[in-house]
Amino acid sequence: MIPTQDASARKTEIDEKLKQEQDTLSFIRENLEKSDQLTKGMVSILSSFESRLMQLENSIIPVHKQTENLQRLQDNVDKTLSCMDHVISYYHVAKDTDKIIKEGPSGRLDEYLACIAKIQKAVEYFQDNNPDSPELNTVKARFEKGKELLEAEFHSLLTRYSKPVPPILILDLIGGDDELETQEEVTLDHLPESVLQDVICISSWLVEYGRNQDFMSVYFQIRSSQLDRSLKSLKEHFRKSSASSGVLYSPAVQNKRKDTPTKKPPKRPGTIRKAQNLLKQYSQHGLDGKKGGSNLTPMEGKDDVLDIEIDSYIHCISAFVKLAQSEYQLLTDIIPEHHQKKTFDSLIQEALDNLMLEGDNIVSAARRAIMRHDYSAVLTIFPILKHLKQTKPEFDQVLQGTAASTKNKLPSLITSMEAIGAKALEEFADSIKNDPDKEYNMPKDGTVHELTSNAILFLQQLLDFQETAGAMLASQVLGDTYNIPLDPRETSSSASSYSSEFSRRLLSTYICKVLGNLQLNLLSKSKVYEDTALSAIFLHNNYNYTLKSLEKSELIQLVSVTQRKAETQYRELIEQQIQSYQRSWLKVIEYITDRNMPVFQPGAKLKDKERQMIKDKFKGFNDGLEELCKIQKVWAIPDKDQRDAIRQAQKRMITQAYRAFLQRYTNISFTKNPEKYYKYRPEQVEAMIERLFDTSA
Repeated sequence: MIPTQDASARKTEIDEKLKQEQDTLSFIRENLEKSDQLTKGMVSILSSFESRLMQLENSIIPVHKQTENLQRLQDNVDKTLSCMDHVISYYHVAKDTDKIIKEGPSGRLDEYLACIAKIQKAVEYFQDNNPDSPELNTVKARFEKGKELLEAEFHSLLTRYSKPVPPILILDLIGGDDELETQEEVTLDHLPESVLQDVICISSWLVEYGRNQDFMSVYFQIRSSQLDRSLKSLKEHFRKSSASSGVLYSPAVQNKRKDTPTKKPPKRPGTIRKAQNLLKQYSQHGLDGKKGGSNLTPMEGKDDVLDIEIDSYIHCISAFVKLAQSEYQLLTDIIPEHHQKKTFDSLIQEALDNLMLEGDNIVSAARRAIMRHDYSAVLTIFPILKHLKQTKPEFDQVLQGTAASTKNKLPSLITSMEAIGAKALEEFADSIKNDPDKEYNMPKDGTVHELTSNAILFLQQLLDFQETAGAMLASQVLGDTYNIPLDPRETSSSASSYSSEFSRRLLSTYICKVLGNLQLNLLSKSKVYEDTALSAIFLHNNYNYTLKSLEKSELIQLVSVTQRKAETQYRELIEQQIQSYQRSWLKVIEYITDRNMPVFQPGAKLKDKERQMIKDKFKGFNDGLEELCKIQKVWAIPDKDQRDAIRQAQKRMITQAYRAFLQRYTNISFTKNPEKYYKYRPEQVEAMIERLFDTSA
């Protein structure tokens, strides 16, 4: 049970807490009453504010809507005014641009194109909005006038600034001086940069807005004319320079030549000219029955002109390639891509046709010359054909994308040249075989015949053009003619596809054929001589000359391709003729032999018949020796080694027999006048033989 004191204290404590709680509750009630009053006041204020706001909204919204409508009306008015101004401007375009259009685009292309753009927009406006208005016709006419003036400006700029490329620059461009080890790159600026940009700008506008392709025809016609004029001026420059001083290249290149190591200049023109002179001389000789020496001098001037024409044509071919390449580069900046190939094809036609026509004229001239049996014409074809074939890859590259007829022009010319060249080669070989045996044409001293020297000289020209000559023969499929089997790997549907090895074998066979024909003809000609010894000397000289000529050049290597023993065969032929010649001395030697002679004892008395036999021996030897030496002294053996060798062989053969003969009859008395029969000592006989074949003795 809780004590009373503790209970009283507990009660007091509870009473105090109760009082505190009652005070707190009273405070809260008072605050709640104040809060309710404040809430009622705020509600009253908000209710009043809401009422007033509603009144304001009811007043403002109509004003706002009215203002918004007014603003919209203002915007519409502004837009309408702007559209009116824009539309009205189209009606004034013709008037505003009239002066600029009439004055043309020259010197102010950008301003002019801006005017054209305004006119074009006006045309589009009237077409879309008022297609029946007279203003449409006006601006259309103004647009067409502007386009015409742009086309005229395009034509004017090209005409005014397109000039032929100077010949000196062309020669530098094609590297005319092959002797220089280094060649600066040469570029062509066909048009000034500012003019080029204007032309490009006009071209672009005409393509995009003018919808006109006539300017492309204008372009290729003007540039085609300049290309052709450039080549013609080069040809004229070539002729003048060659005729006057031989200077073909620019001063810059000439100055470089002084300090630049040079290569040996090509020998083609001089060598070919010499061959042509000799071959023409031979041809005239064979046709007219007269010696050609008198015709040699006049032909030199003609051949100088011919060489100039050949070199000029070769340079023009190279120049065409370079100029065409440059023209195509210029064209790609001006002409739309899908029209470039066609325009370029048209651009190069005139110059290309003139080149091909000139080539055809060369072929025709060669054909006429061959009909006259002037086989030197093939030598004109060689350098040109060689250059054409060397240049063909560049030609093909330049002509990519052109018409097939354009691409086929050069191959057709090459085919024609190969055909006429092969014809000349074949007819030359036949002419060597069929050259008539004319007595007055035979060398009196038995030296080398003109036919031999001409044939060898002609064949030597083939060395510089082996591939060209081989291709000529191969192009005519002459393998059957020469009995050369055709290897499928060496041939194809195209004649130009013959392998170089096959062409080389074909050329080797051709050379062997010419040499064989020459040998047969020489053998026939040798029969013209009544003296068989002179005939032998003639054949010896010609065979020896042929062999030496083959050995000194590369012809022997070319011959050996199909005839490995050619050198040995010629040496055998030469030796046979030496032996044939030596037989001419057998009659002389016969007098100093013991054949049909009795044996005489020294000191024995001889019968008159026996003495006469001995006298006849001496007399026959002396007379025969003198006669042969007199006749053969005027014969000729140009080769010193051969001449000395034949002399030495004769001296050994004659003096050995003569010494033995003298020894047999030294102690035999067969005459009272021995000096009459002992006319020559062995040393004198040797001296007489030593003077054989020496026209100066």
